[in-house]
Amino acid sequence: MKDNKKFARKKGQWRGRQVDSEALKEVRALLGDESRQRDLLLEHLHKVQDKFGFISAAHLVALAEEMNLAHAEIFEVASFYHHFDIITEGQQAPPPLTIRICESLSCEMHGAQELIAGLQNEIVRQNNLQKVRIQRVPCVGRCAHAPIAVVGCNPIENAMSESISLAIRKQETQAALPDGYCDYQLYLKQQGYQLLTDCMTGKIDVESILEKLENSNLRGLGGAGFPAGRKWRILRNQLKPRIVAINIDEGEPGTMKDRFYLERDPHRFLEGSLIAAWAIEAEAVYIYLRDEYAGCRQMLEKELKKLRANPPCSLPDIYLRRGAGAYVCGEESAMIESLEGKRGMPRLRPPYLAEVGLFGRPTLEQNMETMHWVRDIVEKGPEWFIDKGRHGRKGLRSFSVSGRVKTPGVHLAPAGITLNELINEYCDGMQQGHHLYGYFPGGASGGILPASLADIPLDFDTLQEYGCFIGSAAIVVMSQYDSARKLALNAMRFFADESCGQCTPCRSGTAKAVQLMQAEHWDTELLQELSEVMVDASICGLGQAAPNPLLCALKYFPQEFGQEV
Repeated sequence: MKDNKKFARKKGQWRGRQVDSEALKEVRALLGDESRQRDLLLEHLHKVQDKFGFISAAHLVALAEEMNLAHAEIFEVASFYHHFDIITEGQQAPPPLTIRICESLSCEMHGAQELIAGLQNEIVRQNNLQKVRIQRVPCVGRCAHAPIAVVGCNPIENAMSESISLAIRKQETQAALPDGYCDYQLYLKQQGYQLLTDCMTGKIDVESILEKLENSNLRGLGGAGFPAGRKWRILRNQLKPRIVAINIDEGEPGTMKDRFYLERDPHRFLEGSLIAAWAIEAEAVYIYLRDEYAGCRQMLEKELKKLRANPPCSLPDIYLRRGAGAYVCGEESAMIESLEGKRGMPRLRPPYLAEVGLFGRPTLEQNMETMHWVRDIVEKGPEWFIDKGRHGRKGLRSFSVSGRVKTPGVHLAPAGITLNELINEYCDGMQQGHHLYGYFPGGASGGILPASLADIPLDFDTLQEYGCFIGSAAIVVMSQYDSARKLALNAMRFFADESCGQCTPCRSGTAKAVQLMQAEHWDTELLQELSEVMVDASICGLGQAAPNPLLCALKYFPQEFGQEV
């Protein structure tokens, strides 16, 4: 029989881990007078991570003590997110500087693997292993300038070993504020917040706002495409209190449109969000910003401070919350879980967020770009927006274009434009020596189409019959030097890494698909069967859409599998 004496507690000893007094002192100093409420857990974890470069076991216990939460609760949340480095007892702390290099679609096409290998050799040669570490990371939202490296918090576009080494030598590790953005004072000079003031003072009624949004056919621009006006109307019929939650967690490989607008005109989406709060009579607005956008976060904090100090009218509470590196939090219910200080795991539905959302209250969840267009649509009229379509479609779309085009970037174009038109009219054509081979019409999850299908109107509901969807309109353009098979594998690795693990079809299905797709010869029958299970049985869109690239590669690029075209 096992001797249990050595496991017995001494008299007066508490159960579980003991709180380290020095760690508790450090945590209390970091938190200061801020609230210890549960939904601030991620914010407080960021404070520890930012201060020390990692989160020790002692700090986790101290934070649990300070927030009156179980240590296991703190650990399961912290370990869920990629941007928290949890160092348990006996583990070595990470080097003081982290260089993150994106290896998603566009960066893979532009030499990310070669860049990583070269940097690793350089770090070994300089004997800097104790000072610098390299992490392979998913898309960081700067695909137009691939490959991307992030030195500390400082993004290096069109990265090369020399530019990264220079940033390290100069200790340029902090993100800079966006250049030349429209700040609060300039926005006011441009009649900014006048529409909000007119709403608040009764010069404009709610019904007229809702009608204009409905007539404009403005849809959710995070990918799902639910009509915005209809969603606002639904929320008005829910019980009070209500909340607005703005999603700026664009993590879909190839997507960069939200950052593009945020860096140029931040108050435009803020005004749209505040009008939404007025329209549905919400008591608070929560903004969820992806952690990779450090410069944008500093800018938003600065501008929100100005707005609160000199408000144009009465404002609801506005909270800016920081993500922590989890693609799945782009899914609306996973984002709500994260805002509540939990793991970002999608909820089963019903109930829907409009009924039971953040903190159990009816919640209007919208993508940031959707809110960006509210002011223009109301002031200029819905006709201004819907008259811009092409090929029978209506409205404008912000296309994030990357890959083998001469002028990648965010291009505002008519909804329904074809890829050939988009490349020729907005991107100045293909790069020299490159010919169109295929494209991702909706980021990693939107599938892959061949050049022969480059004249399909790009919009909601036009790509489903081809096994694809437009989502957030992230267009990754491939040339004859790229492989649909290899890029489909890249996408599946991304989904396997980003799966939250809640449901077996996604957790096990993506991992198994990666194994099968790494083989020299794909077991197509097994891959198709596996895909069917993932599509039918996964809880959220991550697992349901993950098979799209592999199925499209098999269907539209048979030549890469030794089959006749």
